[in-house]
This record gives sequence, structure tokens and C-alpha cells, in this order.
Amino acid sequence: MIEVRPFAGLGAANHGWLDAHHHFSFASYHDPRRVHWGALRVWNDDAIAGGTGFPPHPHRDMEIITYVRTGAITHEDSLGNKGRTEAGDVQVMSAGTGITHAEYNREDETTTLFQIWIMPTAHGHKPRWGSRPFPKDGRAGQFVTLASGREGDGEALWIGADARVLGATLKAGETITYETGRDRYLYLVSAKGAITVNDVAAAARDGVAIHDEDRITVHAVEDAELVMVDSAP
Repeated sequence: MIEVRPFAGLGAANHGWLDAHHHFSFASYHDPRRVHWGALRVWNDDAIAGGTGFPPHPHRDMEIITYVRTGAITHEDSLGNKGRTEAGDVQVMSAGTGITHAEYNREDETTTLFQIWIMPTAHGHKPRWGSRPFPKDGRAGQFVTLASGREGDGEALWIGADARVLGATLKAGETITYETGRDRYLYLVSAKGAITVNDVAAAARDGVAIHDEDRITVHAVEDAELVMVDSAP
């Protein structure tokens, strides 16, 4: 089963400093058909104006992954962590028993990013934060695991969930495959570039919800930058 969720049909809220689009129910946007997809709970497509950001606020028992598309985001939290994550790189905050954090765009330009929340397999673990670069040329023509709670993904940023977040870049005309299981829930977004997934067409920033498939084949109609979550039910 492959369902395309067009970008134009996503939930949206423009706060001036923040232009947000929601693939799943979030804040004032609620669609009972789109509350989660497997363990994936939130996928927000955010544009944050320069010199603005999210002031300190708390989270608990959620795995929060930030994939920066353009610009950079600066993180500060109640554990004393501070860091700046640039375009193409990834940060992970495992909220666990509780953490307060702020995310600021301290750049002169608008920062765009995907904010992805995944429900943990267990509650009550110690909160943690991490960030690392993932050069796009290292993902050329292949899926690379960016964050994971699954065995065998040791180089990826850790999350406390039966899930992995993957990235890939494709040149127009290139094709890659990904082996999955029919019980897994996949959600794929091309940050840029039109693609097909098992011959189903999707435009840039559309959501592609995938389930009950043994394998997916992604073909780049245009140069494409892919981000995908593979999660348990």
C-alpha cells in the first residue's frame, strides 16, 4: 500500500516567524485519519525566519529528530547541551524522563527543516541530545541511516525506538531500492525533486505513506534529496 499525501493538502499554520506544514495532527491541526503512522507521530515541515525560534519548552517520552534542509539551527537545553546543526546534518533529542530545550535560528537567512517525532518503545530513560554531520555526498545513490534504535545501525545517532531515519541523494534518472517487511511502516519525503515510489508519483515535499510492502524502489525524476522513517507498528 502506497498513499501519497500532497504537500498542498497538509495542515498549515503561518505565524509570521514560523511557516509550518504538518503531515500529521499537531497543535491546532487535527485530522483523525492522520494521527500517526506506525511509531511516527509528527513530521513537520518548518521554515523559521532569521533571528527567531522556539523559546524554552519541555518534552518527555518522545524521540525528536531534526533534519536541517537549509540554514542552521542552534540548540540549548536543560542538560547544558549547546550546538549548531547545519544544512544536511541531523540532531536528535531523546526526551526520556523530561528535558527543556530551545531551538533558535541565529542566522541571517530563513532556516528550513523537518522535525520528526517518533514514539519510544519504553518510557523513563535518561534524556540525551546529540548531533552529527551527514555529508550529502556520503549518501549519494544509497540510503544511509541517520538515526536508529535498531541493532546493527551503530554509526547512526541513537534513538529509543524501534525505528530508523534514513537519508539519500539521487541524481535525476537514478534508482535505489530498500528492503523492508510487510509489518513495517515507512514514511518518505523528498525534500527536493520529483520521484516515483514503486511507480507511484510524488512531488517534492509530498508525504509517501508505505505499508504492507516487501521492497520499495525509488526513482528520481529530478535530482532528489530523500528522508525516510522506517518504524514498527
